[in-house]
Amino acid sequence: MKLVKEHTVKPIKGGTILSPLGYKAGGMHTGLRYAKKDFGVIYSEKPAQCGAVYTQSHFQAAPLKVTQESISQSHKLQAIVVNSAIANACTGEQGLKDAFQTREWIAKRFQIPEEYVAVASTGVIGEWLPMGKMERGCNEIQVEANMGAAHSFQQAILTTDTVEKTACYQVMIDGKTVTIGGCGKGSGMIHPNMATMLGFITTDATISSEVLQNALKTAIDQSFNQITVDGETSTNDMVISLANGMVEHEALHEGHPDWSHFQEGLTLVCEDLAKQIARDGEGATKLVEVNVTGAHSHQEANLLAKKIVGSNLVKTALFGRDPNWGRIVGAMGHSGVDLNPHHCDICIGDTLVFSNGTPQPFDGEEVSQYMQAEHVIISVTLHGGEGIGKAWGCDLTYDYVKINASYRT
Repeated sequence: MKLVKEHTVKPIKGGTILSPLGYKAGGMHTGLRYAKKDFGVIYSEKPAQCGAVYTQSHFQAAPLKVTQESISQSHKLQAIVVNSAIANACTGEQGLKDAFQTREWIAKRFQIPEEYVAVASTGVIGEWLPMGKMERGCNEIQVEANMGAAHSFQQAILTTDTVEKTACYQVMIDGKTVTIGGCGKGSGMIHPNMATMLGFITTDATISSEVLQNALKTAIDQSFNQITVDGETSTNDMVISLANGMVEHEALHEGHPDWSHFQEGLTLVCEDLAKQIARDGEGATKLVEVNVTGAHSHQEANLLAKKIVGSNLVKTALFGRDPNWGRIVGAMGHSGVDLNPHHCDICIGDTLVFSNGTPQPFDGEEVSQYMQAEHVIISVTLHGGEGIGKAWGCDLTYDYVKINASYRT
């Protein structure tokens, strides 16, 4: 639920990862891809506390292992380097060596310790990095603190994405304005647990890495972990958050009077990015939101919502604008959630289509017309408890098959 509180949490239109104080970024074309920008860096003027969450795939790519090694040393980062052409996944010892080499080059470029560098990548699995091009990127990348630089980085991390994905909020901490900005990429292989996309979040808040890590995990569980495009989990992707403390206030912790403001702002940034990723699913024509209320627990509500939005039959019905609520019931029936079919209501938009175990009369043409919208909402009420949950996804179209049938070419 998005609650924007006046004077405490507010969205910043046009805000980016460089809206918080003390950050620079840049992107460039190194030749890893045919024409598009393919190499980017985020840089903090001072070492930043950090938090990170990673894909649960057993085939974690080399950059993730290097980033985990960096963070484990001092729990601080000052630079993040990303390439969007080659995943450097399933590449053995050579891939790991190349990721460490990239970290070393960026550390020398910015004159910072190697453990202050995180490495991220996305793209084709099972190919080695052309290290000459990577070295060129590390040596030639320019970082600046302006809107153009932010967009340059955001473009450099995209693969099959069709749009940049950004979000920014400001919160009041000890009477001072703290900014939280984020950007991400993701269009296919989206079924996070965490993650299957890349997300980068910057803030000028004063907070320890341990507290930031917990706040990030809480935010992700309510956002990135509640989206799905195709049910596939990637080898590479992660969300990294940096907090450089450029706004001087009492260090944030769960007992701080303004803690809820920060947690809400961070969650809203993650939620906005998650929804943008779901809407930009490969070949998608619409964002689909599923709201579940009345479950026995929030966990069950979230599980059920994600099961519905992830069902291929539900997704194809949405693409065809077919108000076939039987597809929804089918997904609910094998979700693993304990529910009573006779105490269940299902709405497509504002139209009740199923209630108390029986179909309800409705105008199919009218509901089909509603399903043409770019944002379709399905609501399920279980009448079994206080649990609430949300999930986001997209429809499944012909174009999804076309895109993935020729991904390598």
